[in-house]
Amino acid sequence: MPITVEDFEAARPQLLSVAHRMLGSVHDAQDAVQTAWLRAAAGHRSQRIDNPAGWLTTVTARVCLDELRARRRRGEAPLLADALPAEQLSADEAILRTENVSRALLVLLEQLTPPQRVAYVLHDLFAVPFDQIAQVLDGTVPSAKKHASRARQRLHSPAPVEAQRQAPDREIVEAFLAAARTGDTREMIRLLAPDSVRDADAALLPPGARTVVTGATAIATETVRFADRVRAICRLTVDGAPAHLIAPGGHPLAVLHIGTDRGQVTRITLRPVRPTDVFAAA
Repeated sequence: MPITVEDFEAARPQLLSVAHRMLGSVHDAQDAVQTAWLRAAAGHRSQRIDNPAGWLTTVTARVCLDELRARRRRGEAPLLADALPAEQLSADEAILRTENVSRALLVLLEQLTPPQRVAYVLHDLFAVPFDQIAQVLDGTVPSAKKHASRARQRLHSPAPVEAQRQAPDREIVEAFLAAARTGDTREMIRLLAPDSVRDADAALLPPGARTVVTGATAIATETVRFADRVRAICRLTVDGAPAHLIAPGGHPLAVLHIGTDRGQVTRITLRPVRPTDVFAAA
């Protein structure tokens, strides 16, 4: 039977979820789903569709694949936070939290090729069978499986041994970040060394703010004022070294290095994300 508006509306939440993970942006996902519906409405009249949701997912995935390939042709870098309007960042952050999407995964998905991203998202995140994915990619089932396998290798490869060896005391770092997320000034001061230093690139700070702040109390007090950025932190390796990434809405903004010594945080360094940065799972 033909697909109805009711079929589309019932499938829309999943279609938006699929498109968001493929494109990394709520705005782009909404456009992709709308385009998919227009294509479906124009082209399905002579077809018998037994699984409307599955068929619409396939059409949406093709639209997303076209957009990912177009981005490549245009030479567009991954969507960085400082290049996006505030309202788009807010919308992307909202869906990230309401759907409990992994912030780190969204960042890492940007490093996949379009076929790898489509195959991984459809199969590993939404359990779409490979024969259906092969149709989306205009390829074979073995080829679709290979794209998904290569995506997994890139997303889940262990951190380099050297990065693991150099990693600071993770328990202390995570405890500090947990306190920062909840605004627990007292706990942050306890975890910070008395002579600790926060060093940040001026581009990441409000006009007139100090690039270097010293002392546990001063750093903890300042950190509370940046609670929205702290809540957007995820753990990754950057260029093979352990680090954290501030990524509002899943869009990279700044690299955060936290140094420890003798069970306390001694140095916090922030710098803007560079186009050449390579992210990997921590």
